Amino acid sequence: MLSLKKPLAFIDIEATGNNVSADRIVEIAIVKYIPDGSRTVKRKIINPQMPIPPSITEIHGITNEMVKDAPTFKQVAHEIKQILDGCDLSCYNAYRLDIPMLMEEFLRAEVEFDMKGRKVVDVQKIFHQMEQRTLSAAYKFYCNKSLDGAHGAEVDANATAEILFAQLERYPQLGNSIDTIHKAIGEDAIIDFARRFAYDDKGVEIFNFGKHKGRPVADVLKSEPQYYDWMMKGEFPMNTKQKLTEMYTRIMLKKF
Repeated sequence: MLSLKKPLAFIDIEATGNNVSADRIVEIAIVKYIPDGSRTVKRKIINPQMPIPPSITEIHGITNEMVKDAPTFKQVAHEIKQILDGCDLSCYNAYRLDIPMLMEEFLRAEVEFDMKGRKVVDVQKIFHQMEQRTLSAAYKFYCNKSLDGAHGAEVDANATAEILFAQLERYPQLGNSIDTIHKAIGEDAIIDFARRFAYDDKGVEIFNFGKHKGRPVADVLKSEPQYYDWMMKGEFPMNTKQKLTEMYTRIMLKKF
């Protein structure tokens, strides 16, 4: 069984789509495990303030009618932040949708949610390093169960928790704590969740897209300061713009 030093929150999000900068959350479930062994569950339907495409409703089953009287994310942001206070986080494919979109919603709501001091366990990363499958296949493989109700946030969050616990039993090399899991599978060193920036092998911040891919951010912003303006006006996630501004401010201050 997992040995916890702090609460671990398993998160699953359903949204209007998978574009972090344009789409919005319609459902969030948080299954929270406490070091004393207790567990709490919080699930919320969210009004995304934009239409849910029929093709997306077919995936998660959430309709425009279901969300029309639900609270907006801004109205529940402080409650969600409080639930996650002091927690490490776990998701399935954590950095693709759930955590980036959650961070983006907090930024839109102007609620500060700090990831510093939190560890993130990506159950998919463990699965892919060990077996290479999908969430439903992982649930069948590790738990020998069929995932009925997949793409419902609470169902998926609970399944993610069960898979992690089964992985700990199957792979002793993972240990039984968040620290030992990170030691075994490694921890992604990321700058922004959309991965428009990355670190090179020397730890230097570089662009990870476009015409400047592979070039140090500092070099580009010093020689082409207008590139900062272009990105800030572009359709990049707010988290990406936030990190770009942090780097730009630090780089510009060094010039004087």
